[in-house]
Amino acid sequence: MRKDISNIYQVLKIDEQSITPKYMQVTNAIFNAIRHGHLKEKYLLPSISDLSFELDISRDTAEKAYRNLKKMGIIDSVPGKGYFVGSRKIDNMNRVLLMFNKLSHHKKIIYDAFADTLGDFGMIDFYIYNNDYNLFQKILKGKMDDYTYYVIIPHFTDSNSSPQEILNRLQGKNLILLDKNLDNVTGKVGAVFEDFEKDIYNALVEANDRLSKYNTLKIIFPKNSYYPKEILRGFVKFCVNFAFSYKIVEDIAREHLKNGEVYINLMDDDLVILLQKVKETKLIPGKEIGIISYNETPVKEFILNGITTISTNFTEIGNIAAKMIRENNLGNISVDFKLTIRASL
Repeated sequence: MRKDISNIYQVLKIDEQSITPKYMQVTNAIFNAIRHGHLKEKYLLPSISDLSFELDISRDTAEKAYRNLKKMGIIDSVPGKGYFVGSRKIDNMNRVLLMFNKLSHHKKIIYDAFADTLGDFGMIDFYIYNNDYNLFQKILKGKMDDYTYYVIIPHFTDSNSSPQEILNRLQGKNLILLDKNLDNVTGKVGAVFEDFEKDIYNALVEANDRLSKYNTLKIIFPKNSYYPKEILRGFVKFCVNFAFSYKIVEDIAREHLKNGEVYINLMDDDLVILLQKVKETKLIPGKEIGIISYNETPVKEFILNGITTISTNFTEIGNIAAKMIRENNLGNISVDFKLTIRASL
């Protein structure tokens, strides 16, 4: 083994603006330094204390990065001497670009499941584009040749966005779409997605016995929402088929609540406003007014003695996507929804 760390911190950088956990940034930086030939076999890496000090990260973070690399067989260690680059060939190891539209409780579930299931089958770089199509393009254009798998949640607030145009430039690369499938994407493409139109329609059919005591269904769908328009199609189809009056509400803050209405909300911010208005009107949830909320969270089981939810299995989305990479087998898989009826309906 040899020790020469004079230049290693030129390739070991922490990006404070990156959403990628710091231990993964260190893991990825060392991995890429080895892949590009900057760090050779037997290269003695900085001690945990040195790494922690130079990168201004905690010892736990530095140690977790080394444990991760060791688990993957990329580095080895000798008691009393430290960590060094191992002999494993990494040219064929998967490099994964993971792109989410936003951070949320549910996206964290997908990330955790994906990372846990992928394990040592790949290195993950994680980016958030905040539903911004221009930022999405900027990130992806700079990463066209860096990864073997591109795993992307494609939700945008810009209704004129055309992600297919840039995604189709990934010819020869493996693309996995999460949460939402897209038409007209070519190449090596897999998808783990929700069928939004079918899911809301079937959920409302399943809840129809409870809904029958109300006369009007309203869905809160802000004008600049990133949620797919397929949700509206499934909602309207149900209302027409089952003879409910209905309305698409763009701004719940301006809406006047009435007895006999059911409100379906997609975003938790809108749910807070809705609950405030219910409190002000003194309408009784589950009797005079109904509430259905998208995406299960633990707190919804307890608010108003329980809020009815329509939710997909986010853990399954992450698990299936990672298994596609582990098994090198891309497919198109629709993940089932679950309707949980509670007192709010």
